[in-house]
Amino acid sequence: MTTPAPSKLALVPFVSVENMMRIVNTIGPARMIAEIAGYIEADFLRWDQFDKTPRVASHSKEGVIELMPTSDGETYGFKYVNGHPANMARGFQTVTAFGVLARVDNGYPVLLSEMTILTALRTAATSAVAAKHLAPRDAKTMAMIGNGAQCEFQAIAFREVVGIDTVQLYDVDPEATAKAVRNLAGSGLQVIACDSSEDAVAGAQIVTTCTADKQYATILTDNMVGPGIHINAIGGDCPGKTELHRDILLRSDIFVEYPPQTRIEGEIQQLDEDHPVVELWQVISGNHKGRVSDSQITLFDSVGFATEDFSALRYVRDQLDRTGCYVELDMLADPDDPRDLFGMVRRAKEKS
Repeated sequence: MTTPAPSKLALVPFVSVENMMRIVNTIGPARMIAEIAGYIEADFLRWDQFDKTPRVASHSKEGVIELMPTSDGETYGFKYVNGHPANMARGFQTVTAFGVLARVDNGYPVLLSEMTILTALRTAATSAVAAKHLAPRDAKTMAMIGNGAQCEFQAIAFREVVGIDTVQLYDVDPEATAKAVRNLAGSGLQVIACDSSEDAVAGAQIVTTCTADKQYATILTDNMVGPGIHINAIGGDCPGKTELHRDILLRSDIFVEYPPQTRIEGEIQQLDEDHPVVELWQVISGNHKGRVSDSQITLFDSVGFATEDFSALRYVRDQLDRTGCYVELDMLADPDDPRDLFGMVRRAKEKS
Protein backbone atom coordinates (compact mmCIF):
# COMPACT_ATOMS: atom_id res chain seq x y z
CA MET A 1 0.00 0.00 0.00
CA THR A 2 1.31 3.44 -0.89
CA THR A 3 1.35 6.38 1.48
CA PRO A 4 -1.25 9.11 0.99
CA ALA A 5 -0.44 11.99 -1.32
CA PRO A 6 0.94 15.01 0.53
CA SER A 7 -1.37 17.94 1.16
CA LYS A 8 -0.96 21.12 -0.87
CA LEU A 9 0.60 22.85 2.16
CA ALA A 10 3.47 20.33 2.11
CA LEU A 11 4.37 21.01 -1.51
CA VAL A 12 6.95 23.64 -2.41
CA PRO A 13 7.50 24.90 -5.97
CA PHE A 14 11.03 23.99 -7.11
CA VAL A 15 12.80 25.54 -10.09
CA SER A 16 15.58 23.24 -11.23
CA VAL A 17 18.47 24.21 -13.48
CA GLU A 18 16.57 22.71 -16.42
CA ASN A 19 13.45 24.69 -15.62
CA MET A 20 15.40 27.90 -15.00
CA MET A 21 16.86 27.56 -18.49
CA ARG A 22 13.34 27.03 -19.82
CA ILE A 23 12.15 30.17 -18.05
CA VAL A 24 15.05 32.20 -19.47
CA ASN A 25 14.48 30.93 -22.99
CA THR A 26 10.69 31.29 -22.78
CA ILE A 27 10.92 34.93 -21.71
CA GLY A 28 14.22 35.71 -23.48
CA PRO A 29 17.48 36.58 -21.68
CA ALA A 30 17.39 40.30 -22.49
CA ARG A 31 13.77 40.75 -21.50
CA MET A 32 14.23 38.71 -18.34
CA ILE A 33 17.24 40.76 -17.24
CA ALA A 34 15.33 43.98 -17.90
CA GLU A 35 12.32 42.70 -15.93
CA ILE A 36 14.50 41.59 -13.00
CA ALA A 37 16.10 45.05 -13.11
CA GLY A 38 12.63 46.50 -12.61
CA TYR A 39 12.07 44.31 -9.54
CA ILE A 40 15.48 45.28 -8.12
CA GLU A 41 14.81 48.96 -8.66
CA ALA A 42 11.37 48.66 -7.05
CA ASP A 43 12.87 46.97 -3.99
CA PHE A 44 15.60 49.61 -3.68
CA LEU A 45 12.76 52.15 -3.56
CA ARG A 46 11.39 50.42 -0.43
CA TRP A 47 14.81 49.96 1.15
CA ASP A 48 13.60 50.82 4.66
CA GLN A 49 11.25 47.81 4.69
CA PHE A 50 14.08 45.27 4.53
CA ASP A 51 16.10 43.57 7.24
CA LYS A 52 19.70 44.25 6.26
CA THR A 53 22.79 42.39 7.35
CA PRO A 54 26.15 41.63 5.74
CA ARG A 55 26.31 38.14 4.31
CA VAL A 56 27.35 35.35 6.66
CA ALA A 57 30.62 34.05 5.23
CA SER A 58 32.74 30.99 5.92
CA HIS A 59 36.19 31.56 4.39
CA SER A 60 38.82 28.94 3.56
CA LYS A 61 42.04 28.99 1.60
CA GLU A 62 40.12 27.59 -1.38
CA GLY A 63 37.26 30.09 -1.36
CA VAL A 64 34.15 31.10 0.53
CA ILE A 65 30.66 29.76 1.29
CA GLU A 66 28.06 32.37 2.16
CA LEU A 67 24.46 32.80 3.25
CA MET A 68 22.68 36.01 2.18
CA PRO A 69 19.42 36.57 4.12
CA THR A 70 16.82 39.35 4.13
CA SER A 71 13.11 39.94 4.74
CA ASP A 72 10.60 42.64 3.88
CA GLY A 73 8.35 41.70 6.80
CA GLU A 74 6.05 39.52 4.71
CA THR A 75 8.48 37.28 2.85
CA TYR A 76 11.85 35.97 3.98
CA GLY A 77 14.56 35.00 1.50
CA PHE A 78 18.09 33.72 1.49
CA LYS A 79 20.71 32.58 -0.98
CA TYR A 80 23.39 29.97 -0.43
CA VAL A 81 26.38 30.79 -2.64
CA ASN A 82 30.01 29.78 -2.94
CA GLY A 83 32.99 31.47 -4.56
CA HIS A 84 35.98 29.26 -5.35
CA PRO A 85 38.34 30.87 -7.91
CA ALA A 86 40.37 27.67 -8.45
CA ASN A 87 37.28 25.67 -9.39
CA MET A 88 37.45 26.46 -13.10
CA ALA A 89 40.83 24.76 -13.44
CA ARG A 90 39.36 21.67 -11.74
CA GLY A 91 36.29 21.50 -13.95
CA PHE A 92 33.86 23.10 -11.49
CA GLN A 93 31.92 26.36 -11.57
CA THR A 94 33.55 29.24 -9.69
CA VAL A 95 30.14 30.23 -8.30
CA THR A 96 27.10 28.06 -7.59
CA ALA A 97 23.98 28.98 -5.69
CA PHE A 98 20.43 28.15 -4.69
CA GLY A 99 17.78 30.26 -2.96
CA VAL A 100 14.61 30.07 -0.90
CA LEU A 101 11.59 32.29 -0.27
CA ALA A 102 9.35 31.69 2.73
CA ARG A 103 6.26 33.20 4.36
CA VAL A 104 7.08 35.23 7.44
CA ASP A 105 3.69 34.59 9.09
CA ASN A 106 4.07 30.81 9.35
CA GLY A 107 7.66 30.12 8.25
CA TYR A 108 6.63 27.84 5.37
CA PRO A 109 8.86 27.98 2.28
CA VAL A 110 7.08 28.99 -0.91
CA LEU A 111 9.92 28.67 -3.44
CA LEU A 112 13.15 26.71 -3.80
CA SER A 113 15.21 27.66 -6.83
CA GLU A 114 18.55 27.17 -8.47
CA MET A 115 20.46 30.46 -8.39
CA THR A 116 23.66 29.88 -10.32
CA ILE A 117 22.03 31.05 -13.53
CA LEU A 118 19.69 33.40 -11.66
CA THR A 119 22.61 35.09 -9.86
CA ALA A 120 24.23 35.87 -13.20
CA LEU A 121 20.96 37.41 -14.37
CA ARG A 122 20.43 39.47 -11.20
CA THR A 123 24.07 40.62 -11.07
CA ALA A 124 23.79 41.89 -14.63
CA ALA A 125 20.45 43.50 -13.83
CA THR A 126 21.88 45.24 -10.75
CA SER A 127 24.84 46.56 -12.75
CA ALA A 128 22.48 47.94 -15.36
CA VAL A 129 20.25 49.58 -12.73
CA ALA A 130 23.28 51.36 -11.25
CA ALA A 131 24.56 52.44 -14.66
CA LYS A 132 21.11 53.72 -15.62
CA HIS A 133 21.52 56.28 -12.83
CA LEU A 134 25.29 56.82 -12.87
CA ALA A 135 26.73 56.33 -16.37
CA PRO A 136 27.03 59.10 -18.97
CA ARG A 137 23.69 59.51 -20.71
CA ASP A 138 25.21 59.08 -24.17
CA ALA A 139 27.28 56.00 -23.27
CA LYS A 140 27.50 53.62 -26.22
CA THR A 141 30.69 51.64 -25.59
CA MET A 142 31.52 49.40 -22.64
CA ALA A 143 34.83 47.74 -21.86
CA MET A 144 34.41 44.29 -20.28
CA ILE A 145 37.57 43.15 -18.52
CA GLY A 146 37.16 39.57 -17.40
CA ASN A 147 35.23 37.45 -19.90
CA GLY A 148 34.12 34.57 -17.71
CA ALA A 149 30.65 33.41 -16.71
CA GLN A 150 29.27 36.93 -16.10
CA CYS A 151 30.47 38.53 -19.32
CA GLU A 152 27.62 37.91 -21.74
CA PHE A 153 24.91 38.64 -19.18
CA GLN A 154 26.54 41.99 -18.39
CA ALA A 155 26.85 42.92 -22.06
CA ILE A 156 23.21 42.07 -22.78
CA ALA A 157 22.03 43.93 -19.67
CA PHE A 158 23.87 47.10 -20.64
CA ARG A 159 22.52 46.92 -24.17
CA GLU A 160 18.95 46.35 -23.00
CA VAL A 161 18.78 48.77 -20.06
CA VAL A 162 21.49 51.36 -20.70
CA GLY A 163 21.63 51.41 -24.49
CA ILE A 164 25.24 50.52 -25.30
CA ASP A 165 25.88 49.24 -28.81
CA THR A 166 29.55 48.20 -28.56
CA VAL A 167 31.41 46.00 -26.10
CA GLN A 168 35.22 45.76 -26.05
CA LEU A 169 36.40 42.51 -24.47
CA TYR A 170 39.64 41.52 -22.76
CA ASP A 171 40.64 38.56 -20.63
CA VAL A 172 44.06 37.18 -19.70
CA ASP A 173 42.74 33.91 -21.16
CA PRO A 174 42.14 34.41 -24.91
CA GLU A 175 39.83 31.39 -24.92
CA ALA A 176 37.46 33.17 -22.53
CA THR A 177 37.28 36.13 -24.89
CA ALA A 178 36.73 33.85 -27.88
CA LYS A 179 33.88 32.15 -25.99
CA ALA A 180 32.25 35.51 -25.26
CA VAL A 181 32.59 36.62 -28.89
CA ARG A 182 30.82 33.44 -30.03
CA ASN A 183 28.05 33.75 -27.47
CA LEU A 184 27.38 37.41 -28.26
CA ALA A 185 27.11 36.82 -31.99
CA GLY A 186 23.68 37.97 -33.09
CA SER A 187 23.11 39.93 -29.88
CA GLY A 188 22.84 43.26 -31.68
CA LEU A 189 26.14 44.40 -30.18
CA GLN A 190 29.34 45.21 -31.98
CA VAL A 191 31.78 42.91 -30.21
CA ILE A 192 35.50 43.71 -30.31
CA ALA A 193 38.15 41.34 -28.93
CA CYS A 194 41.11 43.28 -27.54
CA ASP A 195 44.72 42.31 -26.86
CA SER A 196 45.04 44.20 -23.59
CA SER A 197 42.97 45.86 -20.91
CA GLU A 198 44.33 49.22 -22.11
CA ASP A 199 42.96 48.55 -25.60
CA ALA A 200 39.60 47.50 -24.15
CA VAL A 201 39.24 50.67 -22.08
CA ALA A 202 40.23 53.02 -24.92
CA GLY A 203 37.19 55.01 -26.04
CA ALA A 204 34.79 53.33 -23.57
CA GLN A 205 32.42 55.41 -21.46
CA ILE A 206 31.67 52.45 -19.17
CA VAL A 207 34.21 49.98 -17.79
CA THR A 208 33.09 46.74 -16.16
CA THR A 209 35.66 44.69 -14.26
CA CYS A 210 34.79 41.10 -13.42
CA THR A 211 37.78 38.91 -12.66
CA ALA A 212 37.90 35.82 -10.46
CA ASP A 213 41.30 35.74 -8.74
CA LYS A 214 41.02 35.96 -4.96
CA GLN A 215 43.76 38.55 -4.39
CA TYR A 216 44.56 42.24 -4.31
CA ALA A 217 44.84 42.82 -8.05
CA THR A 218 45.21 45.90 -10.21
CA ILE A 219 42.98 45.28 -13.20
CA LEU A 220 42.62 49.03 -13.77
CA THR A 221 45.56 51.34 -13.14
CA ASP A 222 45.03 55.01 -12.40
CA ASN A 223 46.25 56.20 -15.81
CA MET A 224 43.68 54.00 -17.59
CA VAL A 225 40.72 55.93 -16.17
CA GLY A 226 39.95 59.29 -17.73
CA PRO A 227 37.34 61.87 -16.73
CA GLY A 228 33.67 61.09 -17.28
CA ILE A 229 33.93 57.30 -17.09
CA HIS A 230 31.54 55.09 -15.16
CA ILE A 231 33.21 52.06 -13.56
CA ASN A 232 31.15 49.00 -12.75
CA ALA A 233 33.42 47.03 -10.40
CA ILE A 234 31.79 43.67 -9.72
CA GLY A 235 34.74 41.28 -9.31
CA GLY A 236 35.77 42.25 -5.78
CA ASP A 237 33.43 40.40 -3.43
CA CYS A 238 35.38 39.23 -0.39
CA PRO A 239 38.11 40.43 1.97
CA GLY A 240 41.49 40.52 0.29
CA LYS A 241 40.09 40.68 -3.26
CA THR A 242 40.12 43.93 -5.25
CA GLU A 243 40.50 44.99 -8.88
CA LEU A 244 41.16 48.75 -8.90
CA HIS A 245 44.20 50.80 -7.99
CA ARG A 246 43.53 52.78 -4.83
CA ASP A 247 44.17 56.11 -6.59
CA ILE A 248 41.15 55.49 -8.83
CA LEU A 249 38.95 55.30 -5.75
CA LEU A 250 40.30 58.60 -4.47
CA ARG A 251 39.32 60.30 -7.76
CA SER A 252 35.85 58.76 -7.95
CA ASP A 253 32.42 59.34 -6.47
CA ILE A 254 31.69 55.91 -5.00
CA PHE A 255 28.28 54.26 -4.85
CA VAL A 256 27.58 51.03 -2.96
CA GLU A 257 24.74 48.71 -2.01
CA TYR A 258 25.20 48.34 1.74
CA PRO A 259 28.26 50.03 3.30
CA PRO A 260 28.81 47.63 6.24
CA GLN A 261 29.22 44.78 3.74
CA THR A 262 31.07 46.70 1.02
CA ARG A 263 33.68 48.09 3.41
CA ILE A 264 34.61 44.49 4.22
CA GLU A 265 34.41 42.97 0.73
CA GLY A 266 34.50 45.71 -1.90
CA GLU A 267 37.07 47.98 -3.48
CA ILE A 268 36.62 50.40 -0.58
CA GLN A 269 38.30 47.95 1.80
CA GLN A 270 41.42 49.79 0.54
CA LEU A 271 40.20 53.09 2.03
CA ASP A 272 39.73 54.52 5.50
CA GLU A 273 36.56 53.42 7.27
CA ASP A 274 35.13 56.93 7.14
CA HIS A 275 35.73 57.54 3.42
CA PRO A 276 32.43 58.90 2.04
CA VAL A 277 30.25 56.66 -0.10
CA VAL A 278 26.64 56.93 -1.27
CA GLU A 279 24.14 54.09 -1.03
CA LEU A 280 22.61 53.27 -4.40
CA TRP A 281 19.04 53.31 -3.06
CA GLN A 282 19.48 56.99 -2.21
CA VAL A 283 20.21 57.80 -5.86
CA ILE A 284 17.35 55.68 -7.18
CA SER A 285 14.92 57.31 -4.74
CA GLY A 286 16.10 60.82 -5.65
CA ASN A 287 17.48 61.54 -2.17
CA HIS A 288 21.00 61.96 -3.52
CA LYS A 289 22.33 62.97 -6.92
CA GLY A 290 24.25 60.44 -8.98
CA ARG A 291 26.08 61.80 -12.01
CA VAL A 292 26.32 65.57 -11.80
CA SER A 293 28.95 66.48 -14.43
CA ASP A 294 30.49 65.27 -17.66
CA SER A 295 33.94 64.99 -16.06
CA GLN A 296 32.82 63.07 -12.96
CA ILE A 297 34.14 59.54 -12.46
CA THR A 298 31.40 57.39 -10.95
CA LEU A 299 32.22 54.02 -9.41
CA PHE A 300 29.66 51.38 -8.52
CA ASP A 301 31.51 49.20 -6.02
CA SER A 302 29.20 46.22 -6.19
CA VAL A 303 29.61 43.11 -4.05
CA GLY A 304 26.05 41.79 -4.40
CA PHE A 305 23.49 42.18 -1.65
CA ALA A 306 20.69 39.97 -0.31
CA THR A 307 17.88 42.28 -1.41
CA GLU A 308 18.91 41.78 -5.04
CA ASP A 309 18.62 38.00 -4.65
CA PHE A 310 15.27 38.54 -2.93
CA SER A 311 14.13 40.61 -5.93
CA ALA A 312 15.26 37.93 -8.38
CA LEU A 313 13.55 35.14 -6.43
CA ARG A 314 10.40 37.23 -6.16
CA TYR A 315 10.49 37.72 -9.92
CA VAL A 316 10.90 33.98 -10.57
CA ARG A 317 8.03 33.15 -8.26
CA ASP A 318 5.83 35.55 -10.24
CA GLN A 319 6.74 33.74 -13.48
CA LEU A 320 5.71 30.23 -12.39
CA ASP A 321 2.11 30.47 -13.55
CA ARG A 322 3.23 32.34 -16.68
CA THR A 323 5.73 29.66 -17.72
CA GLY A 324 4.73 26.47 -15.87
CA CYS A 325 8.44 25.73 -15.51
CA TYR A 326 8.59 24.14 -12.07
CA VAL A 327 7.80 20.99 -10.12
CA GLU A 328 6.35 20.60 -6.63
CA LEU A 329 8.50 18.97 -3.95
CA ASP A 330 7.12 17.20 -0.91
CA MET A 331 9.40 19.04 1.53
CA LEU A 332 7.31 19.70 4.62
CA ALA A 333 6.00 17.20 7.12
CA ASP A 334 2.28 17.85 7.37
CA PRO A 335 0.64 15.56 9.95
CA ASP A 336 -3.13 15.63 10.43
CA ASP A 337 -2.45 16.64 14.03
CA PRO A 338 0.46 19.12 14.25
CA ARG A 339 1.34 17.64 17.66
CA ASP A 340 1.60 14.07 16.39
CA LEU A 341 4.69 13.94 14.18
CA PHE A 342 5.70 10.53 15.56
CA GLY A 343 2.27 9.18 14.77
CA MET A 344 2.67 10.35 11.19
CA VAL A 345 5.88 8.32 10.92
CA ARG A 346 4.26 5.27 12.54
CA ARG A 347 1.19 5.35 10.29
CA ALA A 348 3.38 5.66 7.19
CA LYS A 349 5.09 2.39 8.19
CA GLU A 350 1.76 0.68 8.69
CA LYS A 351 0.54 1.74 5.25
CA SER A 352 3.73 0.86 3.35
